[in-house]
Amino acid sequence: MEQVFAPWRIEWVERDDADDETEGCVFCEFAERDDDRENLVVARSDHAFVVFNNYPYNPGHAMVIPRDHTGNYRDLSEEILLDHARLKQRTFDALDDALSPTGFNAGLNLGEGAGGSIDDHLHTHVVPRWEGDTNFMPVVSDTKVIVEAMDETYDRVREAFAEQEGAEVPEDDERAVRFGF
Repeated sequence: MEQVFAPWRIEWVERDDADDETEGCVFCEFAERDDDRENLVVARSDHAFVVFNNYPYNPGHAMVIPRDHTGNYRDLSEEILLDHARLKQRTFDALDDALSPTGFNAGLNLGEGAGGSIDDHLHTHVVPRWEGDTNFMPVVSDTKVIVEAMDETYDRVREAFAEQEGAEVPEDDERAVRFGF
């Protein structure tokens, strides 16, 4: 059995399960909730939002999610596509500024056969990568080590979003940075 010490995850483990017992889509729920920091929502625009992945491949693993509930990319209007694309650009910039990766993996898992765990609400994964970030742990032990606490990554990336041109920064640091494209 692989075990990695991750004390920052206790807040997720001990969260109020009543919030998770909705019959709706978790991404739709995140879009409507006000507790951005608790739900790891770091940025929002008119038609999309950025949330950190609860089970990241690397520090800063984010998802850019259109607010419209659809698993079919072709269903998105031009306005939503443009907003989603602009927020992806801002996400690359924020992750670059906050974490200085040497590259990114980015993409969509569309349909059941693509292997994503949520296929009825499309989302774009943006995974920061560093040269040499794969070592013996995932190769030999089938275990990934995340080197920074989620709260620290959230703060660094939120600050990077806040410094971007056109960012609306709420006075309450529990709220996501807002963009109006």
